[in-house]
Amino acid sequence: MGWTDQQGQPTDTPRPLYFPTLLALVSCQALSGDFQAALPAAAGVDLVHNFTLVHGDVQSARPDAQDRPSIWWVWGPAQAINAGDGLHALGRTTIMRLAQRGIPAEQVLHAVESLDRACLALCEGQYMDLEFQERMVVTSTAYFDMISRKTGALTGSSAEAGALAAGTDEPVWLKFRDMGIKMGMAWQVSQDIVDLWGGAGDGMTASNVLNKKKSLPLIHALENSSLAAKRELGGIYMKRVLEPEDVSKLVQILDEAGSKVFSEAKASELMNQAIEALDGADLADQGLENLKNLGQRVLEGGI
Repeated sequence: MGWTDQQGQPTDTPRPLYFPTLLALVSCQALSGDFQAALPAAAGVDLVHNFTLVHGDVQSARPDAQDRPSIWWVWGPAQAINAGDGLHALGRTTIMRLAQRGIPAEQVLHAVESLDRACLALCEGQYMDLEFQERMVVTSTAYFDMISRKTGALTGSSAEAGALAAGTDEPVWLKFRDMGIKMGMAWQVSQDIVDLWGGAGDGMTASNVLNKKKSLPLIHALENSSLAAKRELGGIYMKRVLEPEDVSKLVQILDEAGSKVFSEAKASELMNQAIEALDGADLADQGLENLKNLGQRVLEGGI
């Protein structure tokens, strides 16, 4: 969880909460004025999200997990799979603690079912993402389908659980689930942008690019660039292993195609759709504003 280092010593700067985790809390607060009832749901989502990260590091062979070594890099792939499976089980049992917050048993079971369905969908999305690495041509339609599963499913479940914890009824849960899916998709597109251009636009890239991930900026360039640029992109991606200089050339081609601007606009569009999905929901004072502020942080790549 990032609270200690690999020697078991406390870390000075524990990592901030992930966006899917925060979404459960902010959704509950937006409806009830308080986030406390959603704490078990947020903790469960956080554990499940960490499960996906641990397994994702193994699948992508990433030696570093953001600000620290990956579990598989320190203890090996077998123990990383063990750890990821354990985090998944902890996530399920933790969300059941909603019952301790006075949530009726039927609604707690619904929250657990929603989380399980989200896990299945994100596994489907991860399969698609990995399979896309072996293909040169991936359509934007296929990409959006993939991220709606890989990322949107869990954020949708998180927002739904937050609404459920606020004591609302099913029509409101569904509105928040739709909102969460769209926000999650916008978050993924924003991460695609940061991955290629860096959080400060400094061109610092993550290992996803070297692993030939098909992100939205790349797909846009392949669909809209000149024939010469497409051939150059194809030449880069036909290499068995990409080098850092290949990434620099890739980013140059994307800049010429306007792919960053397009992707930023698409992320904003998805975020607007997310807010529109809440039309008719009875939000608490400042509730909508808090969700919009969270969405703006997503678009700015700050979370």
